[in-house]
Amino acid sequence: MNAVVVGRSLSALAILFLAFDTAIKLAQMPVVAETLGSLGYPADLGLTIGIVELVCLVLYAVPRTAVLGAILLTALFGGGIATHIRVGSPLFTHILFGVYLGLFVWGGLYLRSERLRELLPSLRSA
Repeated sequence: MNAVVVGRSLSALAILFLAFDTAIKLAQMPVVAETLGSLGYPADLGLTIGIVELVCLVLYAVPRTAVLGAILLTALFGGGIATHIRVGSPLFTHILFGVYLGLFVWGGLYLRSERLRELLPSLRSA
């Protein structure tokens, strides 16, 4: 299978998951307020986080701005990781979840973007 096809597939999976996550925040579903409250954040912060996540996601989905989107999504994931470390969440299911998402985002982008592969040639296989 072509690396570009795999990269697009990984990116599509990340985009679909993040679009769902963004949608529940923008819809202000009760589960978002409950989760934010349990993490020590104001319950009404979900809408703001959803808007930020939507902007990052759109930037990632557009090929011309995908690298900027990936960088911003990585920052967003880092905030989630820091939050879960602070509250003592389980390592593999909660703390590292942002790492798993980051691997999908960056792995998909790396495989689908020749420019990124040229920028990071040390990651090329021999």
